[in-house]
Amino acid sequence: MLCAIYVRLSKEDEDKHQIESESIQNQKSLLTNYAVDHGWDIYAIYCDEDYSGADSLRPDFNRMLAAAKAKKFQIILCKSQSRFTRDMELVEKYIHGLFPIWGIRFIAVADNADTEVKGNKKARQINGLVNEWYLEDLSENVRMVFDLKRREGQYIGGFPIYGYQKDPANKNHIIIDPEAAEVVRQIFQWSLEGHGKQNIAHMLNGQGVPSPSKYKAERGWTCNHPTKNDYGLWNKTTIWRILHNEMYTGTMVQGRRKKVSYKSKVLIDVPEDQWYRVEGTHEPIIDRETFDAVQRNLALHTKTDGSGEVHLLSGMVKCMDCGSTMSKVTNCKQGRPRVSYLRCKLYADSGKAKLCSRHSIRLDKLEELVSDRIRYYVQTYYKLEPLDIQPKRDARREALEQERKSLTAQMEKRSQALKTLYLDKVSGILTDGQFTELNQSFLEEKSHLEQRLAKIDSELADQEKPQQQDDLMERAKELLKLETVPRELVVALVDQIEIGERNPDTGEQQVRITWKF
Repeated sequence: MLCAIYVRLSKEDEDKHQIESESIQNQKSLLTNYAVDHGWDIYAIYCDEDYSGADSLRPDFNRMLAAAKAKKFQIILCKSQSRFTRDMELVEKYIHGLFPIWGIRFIAVADNADTEVKGNKKARQINGLVNEWYLEDLSENVRMVFDLKRREGQYIGGFPIYGYQKDPANKNHIIIDPEAAEVVRQIFQWSLEGHGKQNIAHMLNGQGVPSPSKYKAERGWTCNHPTKNDYGLWNKTTIWRILHNEMYTGTMVQGRRKKVSYKSKVLIDVPEDQWYRVEGTHEPIIDRETFDAVQRNLALHTKTDGSGEVHLLSGMVKCMDCGSTMSKVTNCKQGRPRVSYLRCKLYADSGKAKLCSRHSIRLDKLEELVSDRIRYYVQTYYKLEPLDIQPKRDARREALEQERKSLTAQMEKRSQALKTLYLDKVSGILTDGQFTELNQSFLEEKSHLEQRLAKIDSELADQEKPQQQDDLMERAKELLKLETVPRELVVALVDQIEIGERNPDTGEQQVRITWKF
């Protein structure tokens, strides 16, 4: 008789601290002796380590089933039925269904389960139910622990979002990654200036900035999912995710997706009102005002004209009569200069029905009108005072100084830990071997921290000095001239612009601007 031995060990089994060892070695020894005592030859030993009993994709488990179907052996030998599976569906499918057809005898030594023994089926089914209940309880307990951590604002993910890294001193806390954070700030700034997602991706690729996946790969940060062969390029989907991620404001947002059940790996989206949001859990990369301004801009559903740029008033201009958004059209007739117009979208889309009229207006004239009104309000109601001018915020320098402060605190903790470690050795709490191992680990961590601190100090020393007051005053005066009104200012001040139909007799056309102030 040929038998196949199957052994399995999962992480949850290691954590139970049972008196009887669940180690792979002990399972192999027990089952090998059992086979020899019964005079059975061992065909193969199949082993899955760090796999759950509910996982049907275990590699050796499936290799064993394939060999059983091919009738390579007659017996499957496990320490217990739970080692084979904790899923009741798999118990019924294989132990009570396919194994008898394939001529396979299943034996679980510790459970006294043997498919050759009549009247043993009910006991196996009860064991299957108990094992599945155990999985359900374990899943619920793990979920409760994770939910508690989410409510407390602790980070429980694998890799933090682009722009952050895990705190070496606390795996449930994230800190700013200065290099990536600077790219995130640039993305938000470009969005405020009116650049579309695709255009931002093109600019980053043009500058040779590695995408988040390539950035991780270059630093040896492995991930559970294979990296797509995208040559490390940015795309508009990645830009969209960054621009919509509230975690950049210092708010921890978790629980956006969840598994359908403990027996399935399928993830489903969770309604936004059920997400876990905790403010102030980590240092922000983007201030709340900037983030909200970008969200308002994105909410306008702006569309580009094919160049990746949105026009200054995109998404804000409405038809005064029907309320439709005004769409952009460009006159491309040969021999004439290119001129862009806005016209009622309902008029354009309704075809011959003509549910509204054109309400056409030249885009450059409208932009000039709105810009003039903004200049008027700013120059009339804002008085420039020397004390109003502050040095431009150096976000990169602030991030480096914050990281240096954090690393210095960690260095002090490591030094104190080394002192405590030595005292424990002197007191006899630690053996020489334990002291040597722990001491080496602390020294390696301290060395890494020292190297990073040296790089930060070098970069801070190389940075340019802050601008002088005279330069700042000149820059502020140029800003007040508003020679080119930035889109971010238009979004901040203008709620909507309504365009009336042109009077055919007088040529007059009403333009109504609704301000946010």
